[in-house]
Amino acid sequence: MGKITLYHGSNHIIKVPLLEIGKKNNDYGQGLYCTKDLELAKEWACKQNSDGFVNVYSFGMENLKILNLNDNDKSILNWIAVLLKNRTFNLNTDYAKMAREYLIDNFYIDTADFDVVMGYRADDSYFNYAESFVANGLPVKSLAKALKLGKLGEQIALVSEEAFEKIEFIKAIPVDKNVYFPKFNTRDKKARKQYKEELSVKLLENDDIFVMDIIRQGMKNDDPRLR
Repeated sequence: MGKITLYHGSNHIIKVPLLEIGKKNNDYGQGLYCTKDLELAKEWACKQNSDGFVNVYSFGMENLKILNLNDNDKSILNWIAVLLKNRTFNLNTDYAKMAREYLIDNFYIDTADFDVVMGYRADDSYFNYAESFVANGLPVKSLAKALKLGKLGEQIALVSEEAFEKIEFIKAIPVDKNVYFPKFNTRDKKARKQYKEELSVKLLENDDIFVMDIIRQGMKNDDPRLR
């Protein structure tokens, strides 16, 4: 595999990315979070309604261990379990606390074993989906469908020193908040609307699987009902 171009949206220029300065409670742990989509990176650079930059990098993935949470051999529960391990969820009920423990025990993939992690970005909208699922308010199929249709984007996270050794800064592109903050808001609102539509429809059906069904039936990572 040759080199690819990665984009990192930020409020400042990052010529020398360092693993240790990344936030530890990010989606997949400490690391540098990028995308292959320039337009998404521009939106993420202005998500706080301020001008920003897209840092452009060249990245070589040869000989690196890569975890793609969107691969066909993974389920959306692997993504949820990784989030539960790294992010802070509102666990307001005993059901939610039980769900967190069960999902981590049975679906978590240790990102420390990899150099690069790829998967959905848990912006506020996506994180709402995840919290609703853990609280038994959103079924599996609706969760997977809403994440795809929301089009909030996939991210590539560099999570090891080996990965950081293979990234090279190319340039920084200034981004105007007046153009890209409205785009970020529009994408987020569309995802929230999709979530509400899925929730209202699926709560009227009884053929889907909620997290309590997974726990009661002892479903594991290889259960075909979760694919």
